[in-house]
Amino acid sequence: MLELEQRGIELVIGSVYPPLTSLRHEYISRLSAPIHYAPPQEILRILERNAKTTRKWPRDLVEQHEGRYGPMAKAEQRARNALYFAGFFARSGVDHVHVHFANRAAHTAVFLKEISGTPFSVTAHGQDFMKDLGSDDLLREICASAEFVAAETDYSRDLLRQRCPNSAAKIHRVYNGIDLERFPALRSANNHVPRIVSVGRLVPFKGFDDLIDACAELARRRIDFVCDIIGDGPLRETLQAKIEQLDLSSRVNLLGSLSQGAVLEKLQAADIFALASTTDAQGATDVFPTVILEAMASARPVVSTRLAGIPELVVDGQTGRLAPPGDSTALAHALEQLLRDSELRLRFGHSGRARIEQDFRIEQTVAPLVQMLDRSCSRRPVGDVSVSRSPLLAATESSRRHASHSEAATEIAYLIDRWPDHELPLLEREVEEMKRRHVPILPFVCELNSSARLNGAMERVAPSLEFLPDAMVLEAEWRTNPALAQQLEEDRAQQSSRAPGAIFLRQARFAFALRKLIEEKNVAHAHATSSRALVCALMLKKVLGVTVSATIEPRSELSREWIQNALSECVGGRVSSRRLVEQLGGTFFLDKTTFRSAAQKTLGQITQKTHIDLTTGSRFWQQWAELLLRWSGSDRKSKIENPK
Repeated sequence: MLELEQRGIELVIGSVYPPLTSLRHEYISRLSAPIHYAPPQEILRILERNAKTTRKWPRDLVEQHEGRYGPMAKAEQRARNALYFAGFFARSGVDHVHVHFANRAAHTAVFLKEISGTPFSVTAHGQDFMKDLGSDDLLREICASAEFVAAETDYSRDLLRQRCPNSAAKIHRVYNGIDLERFPALRSANNHVPRIVSVGRLVPFKGFDDLIDACAELARRRIDFVCDIIGDGPLRETLQAKIEQLDLSSRVNLLGSLSQGAVLEKLQAADIFALASTTDAQGATDVFPTVILEAMASARPVVSTRLAGIPELVVDGQTGRLAPPGDSTALAHALEQLLRDSELRLRFGHSGRARIEQDFRIEQTVAPLVQMLDRSCSRRPVGDVSVSRSPLLAATESSRRHASHSEAATEIAYLIDRWPDHELPLLEREVEEMKRRHVPILPFVCELNSSARLNGAMERVAPSLEFLPDAMVLEAEWRTNPALAQQLEEDRAQQSSRAPGAIFLRQARFAFALRKLIEEKNVAHAHATSSRALVCALMLKKVLGVTVSATIEPRSELSREWIQNALSECVGGRVSSRRLVEQLGGTFFLDKTTFRSAAQKTLGQITQKTHIDLTTGSRFWQQWAELLLRWSGSDRKSKIENPK
């Protein structure tokens, strides 16, 4: 994706599922395009019900897939996700979708094509179609529906062609590549005791059992070495017990998961990289491990196995040594040869680096993918859907995206801390009133209140809301921006009246996730719909320079002093206290969307029961809409409409 952006292709990236951990590859922070996540399933089910009433639901295809592939294929869920991304990609001007992984991602793309007609292509890796998809019939349907299929090795290309013979002509090999800028310096390891490093998830097909057995054999041969295993997974306790049982605790270390930067440091400090890939009981296996590319780019000799696409990368006797999979004795022999010969290690390492430079630079390996996308799209915008826990990517023509940015330069972000919220009884009405008046608002929901029941008004509004991703994604954004996090915390420390720590940290995470989304939309103004959301809005003001307004609810968790100080940084807003309105003056006025007086409370109770708003009128909403447009600058570009 970074290489595509380097080539001037603008991307739209989405992901159906959030990641399982908050650890992030350092590359993600370098992407210009933000990552969009599908909303929670509760919201997708509303989209499904709406689609069924308008006959946009792919009923026949859902029924066919349920009948052919059974409940494990989750046809309804795939269709719901596809329905959301069909609308999202249409709004983004995407005409083609590219999917990474031939499993849930590609299955969803089949429904996406059925719903919207948007063509798609797939990059297949290995375990995705060998095991995860669970059906060769479904694999054949995916390949038949795709414009083309990219396989990451000759091995996986040939396997796909065997399984999908009718689609063989559209299945092509496209190697994974590597950015050599991350590996600029070639340096030799300088360890007193030779160090072996292995990296991978602690699952059976990575062969760590065999590697530990090989280490035990090396120890019996009285060879000095240390072996660091980086990664985590379900076999951790089993492997640790085996290390202790074989009396290898002083030699073999399970280091757990590390950041990508720390992994690269370990690789460059190693003498040998080893990966004992094998095949598990279900047939899953490595196909083309990226970490081997990284080890070779680090000029490290590689010891691995003759499995799948690994021999296409590691040349036995030139860049490393290969052993039969599952043969720990042969693996120990290969390791021993390199442990005893430092000159051989150096020669294999330099040859490996030269091989990467010649054949596996990302600039070279991405070229055939770009060519196939160009042919498939006839130079129309390109999209990419990855529906597993990996990104959906869509690339659009620069001219179209730049035009839409210009048109959206005065959009208004509505920041909603939690939705639904009983403290904001007329928020749904407010959103509808602004839409009716063509006020360009973007309602962002920071957290879905999944315990609340949605009434009719909420269900009508839900499809127009944009939901931030789950807490794991928010935590990752926070962790990967330590300098900005420190700056915001220091700013809070200097304030005479501070937001409570728990509220501040929560809203700071929301602000981090909103930054790229708001930049992408070219938002000019942010409106906080509550005092809690105002904490977030003021951070966005500091970071992005947007203007801010706020609605302050009657019962706030924040102190009166903090609210008064915060409102002094706003261009205007609505408050429920007449005294505060008098103090603030200017463009602050009394909020009529909360139920304070006895008369209003009575009307409010009727409103909540009947869903007919008796507490505010058209004049109130008209005044509010005009203020929002003035603050955002939109009033200079368009005339506001007052619905009758």
